[in-house]
Amino acid sequence: MQMLMKLSEVYGVDWREMIMDDGPIRLADLRNLLQDPVFGIAKPDIEELRAALDHSPNVAECLFTLHRNYRTLAERVLATSAAEQQAGRQQIMVNPETVVHDLFRAHRNHFDVLERAAEAFHDGAAIERDEIYSYLKHRLDRQMGIQVVLVPVSAMPNALRYYDEHERRILLSGGLDHPNRVFQLVHVMGLLEHSAEIDALIEAEGVAGSRDQARCRVELANYYAAAVLMPYAEILEEAERTGYDLDHLAAHFGVSFEQVCHRLTTLQRGGAKGVSFFFMRIDKAGNVTKRFNATSFQLAQYGGACPRLDIHISFRMPGRIIPQFVEMPDGSRFFIVNRTVDRPVLGRQTQDNRLAVALGCALEHASRISYAQPFQIAEPELMTPIGINCRLCPRQHCSQRAHPSIHLELPIDEHRRGETRFES
Repeated sequence: MQMLMKLSEVYGVDWREMIMDDGPIRLADLRNLLQDPVFGIAKPDIEELRAALDHSPNVAECLFTLHRNYRTLAERVLATSAAEQQAGRQQIMVNPETVVHDLFRAHRNHFDVLERAAEAFHDGAAIERDEIYSYLKHRLDRQMGIQVVLVPVSAMPNALRYYDEHERRILLSGGLDHPNRVFQLVHVMGLLEHSAEIDALIEAEGVAGSRDQARCRVELANYYAAAVLMPYAEILEEAERTGYDLDHLAAHFGVSFEQVCHRLTTLQRGGAKGVSFFFMRIDKAGNVTKRFNATSFQLAQYGGACPRLDIHISFRMPGRIIPQFVEMPDGSRFFIVNRTVDRPVLGRQTQDNRLAVALGCALEHASRISYAQPFQIAEPELMTPIGINCRLCPRQHCSQRAHPSIHLELPIDEHRRGETRFES
């Protein structure tokens, strides 16, 4: 140490710089960086990485900078609106959920060929709703030679339903309630009986890739199942008669609250349209886990939704419908109803499997919704100013901001503390 201090005095070099070695840290950072899938499968070995840091440190630093900029750009592209992303979807990998959303969005959430197939399901069959589960099991056995077997959760702990095509059996988890057991059976029937129609819709939209196609098949089969359980003309008439009373509709058709919300977004048949709705589902962390949209409302695609939406408050009041009027940054206004829903419980680890859903429409249709009737809809003070999510929101002075906006530079002043740490 004395020798180091003497050299420091003679040559004017800080002795601490001579003993600090960040080589191991940089080596670890470089190894982690190269785990990114963008670099492919073949990875340099440890000796090559050490050689790069020792003999070409500037090249290594350029690689760090390039990767950092790439990640920043990727996050910004992923955070853009659907229209902006559409222009750049060839430059980035689009996940299957986006493909599903785009397919439904392109058809305004309505597939007439599946509606007609669902109507044909009921042709000549008088099906009592309280007996539909038995009817479905009998029909599957009689027409397709498929047995339905209810199995304990412990026998199928990580799945709700499994179709064994070799054994010709549908295994249903004992954790499913009655509406979901029925829904799963009709879903499988849709996949098997109407695979040609479903595949034609996917092919016409140009969906490529086995994972993307599989996700689209699942959601289109879900569409068919909802159309069978809630026939178009009947649910439209009942919805209009009751002011879109969601709990009443769920009880009337023997389905779940969430299934009703899904179905209402699809009532877009020419000459017989219902209210155009958007649907969004979030988890306890605020992540958007499902979205369907037949409106101009811009739904968050990645991450969470706007914290000013009352869908987040639903978790404080489980099972209660919370109405809300909102205004987007562009001035468009919407009416939304929010409520929690519970997923099937498969074990102690899934007992708190609660989600929240939001069903919304343009303000011009709110007078047709029974939940909006107690309010004077024209009153501007009812409106809650919201955005898509924090990264895409251009609003200033929002006490709920969780991330800086990519659309504007919020003022930062060390002498003033604003409502959040992102804005003075």
